[in-house]
Amino acid sequence: MRYLSTALFVQILWAQSASVSQITGTVQDSTGLAVPGARVAVTQTDTGLTRTAESGADGGYILPSLPIGPYRLEVKKEGFSTYVQSGIVLQVNTSPTVDIALKVGSVSEQIVVEAAAALVETRSTGVGQVVDQQRIVDIPLNGRYATDLIYIIGAASTAPNADLVSTKNYPNEAVLSIAGGLANGTAYTLDGGTHNDPFNNLNLPFPFPDALQEFKVETSALPAQYGYHSAGAINAVTKAGTNGFHGNAFEFVRNYVFNARQFLAVGRDSLKRNQYGGTFGGPIKKDKLFFFLGYQGTIIKSNPTQSFSFIPTAD
Repeated sequence: MRYLSTALFVQILWAQSASVSQITGTVQDSTGLAVPGARVAVTQTDTGLTRTAESGADGGYILPSLPIGPYRLEVKKEGFSTYVQSGIVLQVNTSPTVDIALKVGSVSEQIVVEAAAALVETRSTGVGQVVDQQRIVDIPLNGRYATDLIYIIGAASTAPNADLVSTKNYPNEAVLSIAGGLANGTAYTLDGGTHNDPFNNLNLPFPFPDALQEFKVETSALPAQYGYHSAGAINAVTKAGTNGFHGNAFEFVRNYVFNARQFLAVGRDSLKRNQYGGTFGGPIKKDKLFFFLGYQGTIIKSNPTQSFSFIPTAD
């Protein structure tokens, strides 16, 4: 038996609201007074994407619709030293606050903050956690189904049989309950688009782990954009190309020759499963357009289930 799955992604530097983030904050001077008219710019270090904003009369600024990833922030205002902060890493569907304190000086002078300080989320009313790319790749998964990682958040468990949800469409649909909700009460999105199976309202298949960047599980008082599902929301984001070429190759093997015979079994199981593939991404046009390719193939072989029946003779 043979199963194949492929993934192809071409990303331009525009994305939908459910899979992006934003940065907000206030620009102040050393005495705590608001600094209006300051130019605030962020640059995604992997792709060169730059967004700018200007602080308002109250010193506040907002930089919406930012793709996830690492950023460098720079603030300039005449009469003040330039403020530069690196180590800002945005995760899916977050809105951290980065407040800035400017010091009197020349614009040519720089105050550089390089430490990756913890970012505070002050706008979202939901309770959630991000499963990052390192955990997606490093945690062993039987069959490499990324949906199994939803359980490590803590608010998810297998839904009771009383929910009566069929999973005949796809083998890796997750019949789970988030925060005690119904199995079909979770909203799934992939790169900002709806990712629910219309037949049973469970999830459509996630990309294989090497093609998945991260996902966030949220529950409690969710924003209005998730109003059509009561239990929770899961936002997943695929990997994307950057200004550098990156890729990998992999193969995962399960073979009965490595297994011992179960104590009461007549012989060892006969399962042979090979999951192999790779990813590759990079720039098509530097700082403008990027590509990402992913492929995973799965080959499963095993002996058919043996059964015995007794057929009466003609006598």
